[in-house]
Amino acid sequence: MEAKWTEVDEYFAERLAPQDAALEQALADSTAAALPPISVTATQGKFLAMLAEVCHARRILEIGTLGGYSTIWMARALAADGTLVTLEIDARHADVAQKNIDRAGLADRVQVIVAPAAESLAQLKADGVAPFDLVFIDADKQSSDTYFEAALALSHVGTLIVVDNVVRDGEVTNAASTDASILGIRRLTELLAREPRVSSTAIQTVGSKGYDGFVLARVVA
Repeated sequence: MEAKWTEVDEYFAERLAPQDAALEQALADSTAAALPPISVTATQGKFLAMLAEVCHARRILEIGTLGGYSTIWMARALAADGTLVTLEIDARHADVAQKNIDRAGLADRVQVIVAPAAESLAQLKADGVAPFDLVFIDADKQSSDTYFEAALALSHVGTLIVVDNVVRDGEVTNAASTDASILGIRRLTELLAREPRVSSTAIQTVGSKGYDGFVLARVVA
């Protein structure tokens, strides 16, 4: 079945989310550097860019840079004076990402911060930075609830927060799981269920990256 999902992904990507040289090279360089093959797909990258456009995002926060592929998609959707801050724990990943971002001509609007995300988020809050319009959380899943709470503190009414990889091949429903990533997503879901400041939903997806999905949360108060 995954072969069919991949075929469909490729069909839509070719027609609706074509990649240019900068995006293709970002993936190629990530592969060459042996980064984990977990970047969003082209159609998902286009989806994130469209969300940024719908939000009229001037400030975007990304938690989990990897090789900068999703960063490029979103940064291109910013206004000319917009800013994207992306957080990455691994210096080697950040180096690959920075080169990809520079090649795409986005160095003037993207800031890569290298440190554990929890530390970076705490520092952003302490610095009193302006709130973000769109937040994309795509880092270690066991900390998803922690990242979400920090993102909420850095948001304003109307901010859209997206959390990737929440379905985990359907294992998110396994209450007996001892997997740290599953437990992190389940904590996030329970947090969303009782958090009155956001309106949330979840979307299941299939594609070249298998069976997964994402959470969308809009800050309403």
